[in-house]
Amino acid sequence: MSPKSALSAATLLDELQSTLAHGTVARRVEALRRVTDLYLDSDIDYSADQIAVFDDVFSCLVKNIESNAKVLLAQRLAPVNAPPRIIHHLAFEDMIEIAAPVLSQSDQLDDATLIANARTKGQRHMMAISTRRSLSGAVTDVLVELGNPQVVQSTVKNPGAEFSDNGYSVLAKRAENDDELATELGRRAIPRAQYLKLIAVASASVRAKLKAANPNAASEVVTAVKQATRLARSAPSAISRQTNIAHGLVRALYEDGRIDETQICIFATEGKFDELNQAIACLAGTSVETAEAMMVESRDEGLLILAKVCNLSWPTVTAIIKMRDELTGTNSSDLLECRSTYERLRISTAQQVLRFHRMQQSTAATKAPAA
Repeated sequence: MSPKSALSAATLLDELQSTLAHGTVARRVEALRRVTDLYLDSDIDYSADQIAVFDDVFSCLVKNIESNAKVLLAQRLAPVNAPPRIIHHLAFEDMIEIAAPVLSQSDQLDDATLIANARTKGQRHMMAISTRRSLSGAVTDVLVELGNPQVVQSTVKNPGAEFSDNGYSVLAKRAENDDELATELGRRAIPRAQYLKLIAVASASVRAKLKAANPNAASEVVTAVKQATRLARSAPSAISRQTNIAHGLVRALYEDGRIDETQICIFATEGKFDELNQAIACLAGTSVETAEAMMVESRDEGLLILAKVCNLSWPTVTAIIKMRDELTGTNSSDLLECRSTYERLRISTAQQVLRFHRMQQSTAATKAPAA
């Protein structure tokens, strides 16, 4: 600390004793300004003990002072390595003008604090949190669960936000009634399983809106849905480099005779969506696009058809259903009913249905106009 700064600090400490003891609000505000100036002095590298002293002083001075002074304090302390207790205090202020600068900028707030703030304060506090430079999956889980549409969209638009598998599942459900959210999600580089799930959600949304506007135009609805799905799948973000690598490795294993039911069960148990789809596509003799589309259908028939064509045992089918549900956030129907359906299904019938799926996909791709 420079001699001048040391003198200023000593003089200020003397004044603080008097101000804290019997100072007016105006004197508290002026003292707060001077303490803030002293703390932000770039020539001073405070120790942990000194920062703790500042924390005590800030906490005392902010009691019973006007909101405007707190707003200014929050704006000045938010971007720096400020004392932690005063930052926590400001973050939990009801007045959003005070809390927002800290919630959106301060690196002193950990995930636990941000989650507690989101759960106990209002939508405007969550909106401020959603704009932070980076957000962990634990924090975004809470924002997408409790936030209003504006908070959720702000979180999804944030390039520094991470999302857990559960977070993506919640977003997929919320996107069913929110076309803007579905669009924003489609622009993110998200896991393949979740991306395909969102395509299915968007298709359902398109179908519902077109039917409402044109009740008698059923064929137009089907065409529009197919086109929307085709365009979504052709988007650059639909297939990542990682997905392409996974597909290529599995094809190589298949050509080497190393893809069988045991390997498929391993993929399912380990939650390897891309590898599983390519393995099933190889064994079923179909494209990976067809396999993926049938895997993420809201009903289980598509998955059961693929499994039967591959002649998989029921325990392996169960593992695939469980993996699909965990990745896409869906809930399959009664497994006992599924098993009964699967055991009644003939391989020849499954093969016919799969050929029909391939024909439909090929027809849709041929008839659809170029993007």
